Amino acid sequence: MTKNQIEINPECPLPFSANERVTLGHGSGGQLSHQLLTELIYPYFDNPILATGHDSALLSIGNQRLAFTTDSFVVSPLFFPGGDIGKLAIYGTVNDLAMSGAKPLYLSCSLILEEGLPMNTLSTVLASMSHTAEESGIKLVTGDTKVVEKGKGDGIYINTSGIGVVAHDICIAPQQIEKGDLIILSGDIGRHGMAVMAMREGLTFDNPLNSDCAALSDPIQSLLNEGIVIHCLRDLTRGGLATALVELSESAEKTFLVEETAIPVSDAVTGACEMLGLDPCYVANEGRFIAFIPAAQAEAALTLLRNHSVSATSCIIGSVDEGNKSQVVYKTTMGSERLMQRLPGEQLPRIC
Repeated sequence: MTKNQIEINPECPLPFSANERVTLGHGSGGQLSHQLLTELIYPYFDNPILATGHDSALLSIGNQRLAFTTDSFVVSPLFFPGGDIGKLAIYGTVNDLAMSGAKPLYLSCSLILEEGLPMNTLSTVLASMSHTAEESGIKLVTGDTKVVEKGKGDGIYINTSGIGVVAHDICIAPQQIEKGDLIILSGDIGRHGMAVMAMREGLTFDNPLNSDCAALSDPIQSLLNEGIVIHCLRDLTRGGLATALVELSESAEKTFLVEETAIPVSDAVTGACEMLGLDPCYVANEGRFIAFIPAAQAEAALTLLRNHSVSATSCIIGSVDEGNKSQVVYKTTMGSERLMQRLPGEQLPRIC
């Protein structure tokens, strides 16, 4: 690794009420994000659809079910190994739709541009978005552009919203998780967050780090097409695998048992995390998900998932226990057990 100085400054884990201003930790996907949502945002907009806490809202219009989602992207730097902010904006929204079992159809895009942004940079981002949207089978059909003064932005921010059609009658949601379900992870974790971190800080490692940016619709649709009963799906973005598991255990009011030895982590990510003192279970991904599948169908699901390059190394990492307590029990490589928690602050800011 080469760098003159490395500074990692996690947010102080202050209680929500002690933060009179927004901090970076409020955007981490961890404990402060959870408190911001539940204690401030949700009370203003409370309704049954929002309360499900899923990646997409499921909307019934006549006999048709639609999935609707939105996401904003502020990643820094704009370009990183394996992707860029444009590719991320498309995949991020497509994947949120996929987590409801929806087939992505249409996309909106709003751009907030900073005065002075080079036109060739903007053109490169837009070309990446166009290519990724075509590859993902989704059409950009409406949008908006605003420009802010130089120094009031960071080049470009993107917001995308997506609509997809839900062509099946399965309810895929945290509340559908059942005792005995097996937890399938679609591949190794931590690539995206560490790739962005290394690029931002000018770090180099013996093993190259590349983001896992990818569309997740195809493997999910293959499960549905073959009649696999999917109880819940979650893509592992901000907060990583650990945060997703904690969130789902709370929503489902179930106990999850997870084995550290079953969780794949590449040598490159392992080395970078060890050197920087980070836990890969909390590092963001942009091409990984977990699926909760009945035990009787888990092997069939694995076979189908492994037919797709994005989920070729899918594996079972745990199960849903008999207990009704909302917790994630993590069995370490040493054989000890501990409870997974949300991160109190920010581990890697602005990674998506």
